Amino acid sequence: MPDDARRVRPGAGGNGRPVTNLVNLEAVGKAFGTTVVLDGVSLGVADGERIGVVGRNGGGKTTLLRLITGDETPDSGRVTRTGGTRVATVAQRGALPAGATVRDVVVGDAADHEWAGDAAVREVLGGLGLRLDAPVAQLSGGERRRVALAFALVQQADLLVLDEPTNHLDVEGITWLAEYLARRRGALLVVTHDRWFLDSVCTRTWEVGDGAVRQYDGGYAAYVLARAERARQASAAEARRQNLLRKELAWLRRGPPARTSKPRFRIEAAEALIADVPPPRSTVELRALSRRRLGRSVYDVEDVTLVVGSRQLLRDVTWHVGPGDRIGVIGVNGSGKTHVLRLLLGEVAPSSGTVRVGQTVHAAYLSQEVTELPDHLRVIEAVKEMHGEELAATQLAERFGFPNERQWTPVADLSGGERRRLQLLRLLLTGPNVLLLDEPTNDLDTDTLAELEDLLDSWPGTLVVVSHDRYLIERVCDSTVALLGDGSLAALPGGVDEYLTRRRAAAAPPAERARKDDPRAARRELTRLERRIASLEKREADLHGHLARHATDFERVNALDAELRDVVEQREAAEHAWLELAERDAL
Repeated sequence: MPDDARRVRPGAGGNGRPVTNLVNLEAVGKAFGTTVVLDGVSLGVADGERIGVVGRNGGGKTTLLRLITGDETPDSGRVTRTGGTRVATVAQRGALPAGATVRDVVVGDAADHEWAGDAAVREVLGGLGLRLDAPVAQLSGGERRRVALAFALVQQADLLVLDEPTNHLDVEGITWLAEYLARRRGALLVVTHDRWFLDSVCTRTWEVGDGAVRQYDGGYAAYVLARAERARQASAAEARRQNLLRKELAWLRRGPPARTSKPRFRIEAAEALIADVPPPRSTVELRALSRRRLGRSVYDVEDVTLVVGSRQLLRDVTWHVGPGDRIGVIGVNGSGKTHVLRLLLGEVAPSSGTVRVGQTVHAAYLSQEVTELPDHLRVIEAVKEMHGEELAATQLAERFGFPNERQWTPVADLSGGERRRLQLLRLLLTGPNVLLLDEPTNDLDTDTLAELEDLLDSWPGTLVVVSHDRYLIERVCDSTVALLGDGSLAALPGGVDEYLTRRRAAAAPPAERARKDDPRAARRELTRLERRIASLEKREADLHGHLARHATDFERVNALDAELRDVVEQREAAEHAWLELAERDAL
């Protein structure tokens, strides 16, 4: 292994300790045909770093990951890796072995007592909600994605490389994954469009584009701030993009303080950028305009029960959607979110109850499948089909990220993100006053998402959004409802945080839920857990001593090691329970 693959970065670790670079790229170049994706890129991935990779679709994010993992070779320069570095990867379109079960993929030939005794394996399987006996061939795309993710997580690799890991995960799944990765040891490199996930997990951000990789400290919020500062210093040549960033900054400023992620540049300069930025939208003005376009009523759902197959998705639900309402709909996968949109559209009929639609409602529906596009046309022709004036069609296409040279591309040759943008543009050209969006962020990069949110900010109509993208829900919606899996449609004044709290409470054992309502019982349980932890710590120390004394007795060491792992697992579980209970008791 070349010496320069073992370079260290002074001060990158805690307490100023140097951290070893696991992977180094030196003057790396990569092109596909005449398109240069990376041009003379030099960077490194250090042990313990958690790096988020962002950039426009087609800008080279996945290529960069494949170079780092060794799945691609550079056209110029070199990629070196520290000897013995274990790398685990989850690609966007990974194949699973035919005829295998989830058990075969995730734990392989390991005996039940081996993997079941490993707390890390059990945590991954529980967090991702996997059934080990399920045949891989019968799983949905989302379930197959979770299996591939579980396989990568249980390997305990030195470097974990994830390409869009949040695809097909619901809000709960994304929250669990973020919490797991935030406390995981080792390096992480992740490509994702989920901005909440980036802020929750990543301590550095790489922006890939124009053949280069720009590096920033912090997660998404810090990246936006630093990028706006760079644009301010450069000049007013990028005026429109800078205005979008300023609006995004204004939103971040109004959010939780933790979003700032300690950026290492002058906060005063960033504050100056957003001092005169108006609110993202005027709710009062938009509601007034919406009432003029829609009248008093949009959708009135009264005592509706909806049964699909053998599943009861809604039970005696009453729900009013008014003019100018901006509603986010969340829930676990399979809870019926898409069916709720189709119920409003009239594509599915309720089993009982009524759905009344306002007389002036003109709804547009953005589906997940992107099947409504005319593949035989070019982009500009697909736009002109909905809007006859060529000049206006060209300008609209540019607004949605299709420059002149891209407007003559056949629709069939567009990427997933481009097809999504074109689909939304065509819908808006029909002049709707109600938008029903089903997972609108699929396949969109972070820049395009900012463009979409900027557009929705000033859109004067009723908006109902089904999404697992927490950032989008909090950004464009004024209220949130949730399908909790029990047939109800619950209003959530506290938003996504309230939803997660309700889900955790529902999953807690009955005895634990009872303790939450009884302070004296909670204090008794705290005392019991403290005694339990002390006892387990003593037993753990004894076992370490026994292991040292019997180091030459292979069979005895195996038995002691198994017992030690069980004791450590019990101690960690007791400590976790103590922390949760102590936090609730403090509240």
